[in-house]
Amino acid sequence: MKKMFKMFKIMVFALSFLAIAQISLAQGPPPPPSGDGAKGSSSNHAPGGTSSSPIGNGTFVLLTLAAAYAGRKVYMVKFAGNKE
Repeated sequence: MKKMFKMFKIMVFALSFLAIAQISLAQGPPPPPSGDGAKGSSSNHAPGGTSSSPIGNGTFVLLTLAAAYAGRKVYMVKFAGNKE
């Protein structure tokens, strides 16, 4: 009986922690874009506006790391004889 009560307390604590975490991290919706169509002067742009994220550098870093990882794997199998 003590084991069941202990397990019940742990489950209640975990569920209440998850519920509180979900509520505390919630954010409101973003403000609507301005209706006058002026872009470039405010930080709130309409979809398809001029603000964009530079993903070229991130893609380059990802491909470089993937190539280095694949090269190490090939080296380890072919030359070092280690099958990691």
